[in-house]
Amino acid sequence: MNYRLLGLALLFVACNNESKPNNETTSATTIAAPAQINYKLLKDHPHDSSSFTQGLIFYNNTLYESTGNPGGVLHNGSWVGTVDIATGKQNKKAMLDSAFFGEGITIFNNKIYRLTWQNRKGYVYDAATFKLLNEFSYNHEGWGITHNGKELIVSDGSSNIYFWDPATCKEIRRISVQDNNGLKNNINELEFINGYIYANVWQTNDILKIDPASGNVVGLLNLAALKQQFPELSGVSESDKVLNGIAYDSSSNRVFITGKNWSKLFEIQLLN
Repeated sequence: MNYRLLGLALLFVACNNESKPNNETTSATTIAAPAQINYKLLKDHPHDSSSFTQGLIFYNNTLYESTGNPGGVLHNGSWVGTVDIATGKQNKKAMLDSAFFGEGITIFNNKIYRLTWQNRKGYVYDAATFKLLNEFSYNHEGWGITHNGKELIVSDGSSNIYFWDPATCKEIRRISVQDNNGLKNNINELEFINGYIYANVWQTNDILKIDPASGNVVGLLNLAALKQQFPELSGVSESDKVLNGIAYDSSSNRVFITGKNWSKLFEIQLLN
């Protein structure tokens, strides 16, 4: 055996192994942990605790809300309408038949886009009159919806966020929401604020700040302390009285926050 040649061969293999890139590194390990988002509580307002809140929008100095109807005497149906911030009194404008479970809403080009949960059917209304203008369908569940001025942005309870053409309500592209620990599921109600998607995470006190280009979570707003200040917001189970509802007033840089069957609507200011 030529030991000199064997030694050269082993040296060649070792050099190749050292220079080979590590292809087993996951994308999650390259994502920085989300920054903590701080907030200031400006005011708390009354909210109808019989409303199973699914969507919240501040538009033309008016608060709009959409609800679902999981059944039972604590809920008041699936409706879309306006809400008086000072009193919490709602003006129901568009009701759904009990066979349909209402979900999120957004307002784009003076039109209200409304989702349903498992019926895979949506509705478009005139924002001023609530006249039904159109109906559309999609091939996944409907949870939350917002827009970026060009596209509708939709969640379905998974880690996916979909971008739709507002004219056709058809998917253009999608992203996966992820942080330094991996994919984030249960993405729920959405709001677009200053170039980022803010999303409730179902059954948690968390609101994620998401980069719409990459899907990476860049910020985390935890509202557990706020909820603890008001014991009446605690439910009897994890799925009861959960945080759900984000509305942004760009004119005064305030954010409205509420939850399913909450008796409070909070007005907060994001500090970072």
